[in-house]
Amino acid sequence: MTQWPDLAPVLSPILWAVVGAAATRLYMPERFTRDLDIVVGVQDVEIATRKLYAAGYVRMGTLSIGGSRWQSPAGESIDVIEGIDPWWPVALEAAQVNRDAQGLPVLPLPYLVLMKFNASRTIDLGDIARMLGLADEAALAQVRNVFRQYAPDGLDDLESLITLGKLELDLPSSV
Repeated sequence: MTQWPDLAPVLSPILWAVVGAAATRLYMPERFTRDLDIVVGVQDVEIATRKLYAAGYVRMGTLSIGGSRWQSPAGESIDVIEGIDPWWPVALEAAQVNRDAQGLPVLPLPYLVLMKFNASRTIDLGDIARMLGLADEAALAQVRNVFRQYAPDGLDDLESLITLGKLELDLPSSV
């Protein structure tokens, strides 16, 4: 398991969560990534920026999806994404009790799937299929509920990704 920097001492009391490839390791076998992606609520971006500068982080650029790229004092790459959708406050709050083996707050599966679904990159769609292929029926029900609330037009695609994930893992489909 890759060890990532714990940003809690830097960003406290801001709510933040690990997303991206580093988050998927809670739901599927870990895959390689060069950076740690985190999300903070859009209302906390300015204070997070000040806190990162104060802790010796160097801003390396702007993300096209909204946010910024940073380098830690130890040389690690951190992407800070701005959570602007209406579901982010609930997702960030839920992440505080959803910890990985390292103890980092990780976006819960339903919201991570929603985030990756909205990004629609091929790597994200592959992550979704693998995570959902490994998810149990209770977790799948939670994902479906979040999609019913925030992305009802994506429900058919979600079911297809669940089926693909089960097929990839040679598991029986629940659909």
